[in-house]
Amino acid sequence: MENPFKYSDNNKRYHTLDYYYKHKFNSKVFKVSLNASFTCPNIDGTKSSLGCIYCSKSGSGEFGGKKEDDLVLQFEKVKNMLLNKWPKAKYIGYFQARTNTYAPVSVLREKYEKILKLDDVVGLSIATRADCISNECLDYLEELNKRTFLTVELGLQTSNELTAEFINRCHSLKTFEDMVLKLRKRGINVVVHIINGLPYEDKEDMLNTVRYLNKLDIQGIKIHMLSVLKDTPLEEIYKKEKFHILTKDEYIDIVVSQLELLRSEIVIHRITGDPPKNLCIEPKWLIKKFCVLNDIDKEMKKRDTYQGKKM
Repeated sequence: MENPFKYSDNNKRYHTLDYYYKHKFNSKVFKVSLNASFTCPNIDGTKSSLGCIYCSKSGSGEFGGKKEDDLVLQFEKVKNMLLNKWPKAKYIGYFQARTNTYAPVSVLREKYEKILKLDDVVGLSIATRADCISNECLDYLEELNKRTFLTVELGLQTSNELTAEFINRCHSLKTFEDMVLKLRKRGINVVVHIINGLPYEDKEDMLNTVRYLNKLDIQGIKIHMLSVLKDTPLEEIYKKEKFHILTKDEYIDIVVSQLELLRSEIVIHRITGDPPKNLCIEPKWLIKKFCVLNDIDKEMKKRDTYQGKKM
């Protein structure tokens, strides 16, 4: 069966990040996760001290570098592991852990520029919250965007405001939407994080989140599966309430249905979760990442479907 999806040169029926980078840079490109020791208004008491209920103590930085290490050292450790296999690769510095615009611009400039100066770095990807980008920061991001390949990653997680309140996001859907507009007005690429399987959401809620995003001017999306991690508020809620955790088959069905609703040009930066084995309580099937990826491919072929088919 021939692959009908135009943004693919293999069996993938969705617009993968690998495909996008390869065609943009004519090279293998790796994102190098970094921990720049930022905090978050959701944990420092500015908005809350509890954090989002699913967030681990590392603040989504489990796969970033050690925050005790200098940023350049973090970067070089990853690059050196890849050099033998990919000697001509390019790199994007990924400021991943916690909220990476939550500091004075002078601090941001010092950290970002340190990575941009390194050999073979072609861009930056900055993970943050929609309520943590000041006008001064926007000006700096606009400047960066003229000098390098810049992506700003915004955590949304869900378009359901009741769920957002339950998970303690501490900002509104309007705040998110306004920031997308501000970033796009300055020509900055936006990638949005969503989470499938949030407590008490059903399939329609998850599809509605994608329908909502599909109407916005976004360039990429990261689809995560909710994972219950040790020592998080979510773990305590799960112990008490035993809310439904999506099975692998349910997750695959939802993801394929979401992809069908997304514009084909939106790049899929992530399509499953990647929890640390030593912290993951549920779902255990999520640990086998490549099995999930393969099963998504199989289901899309079985349905003879592709990203954007139901647009």
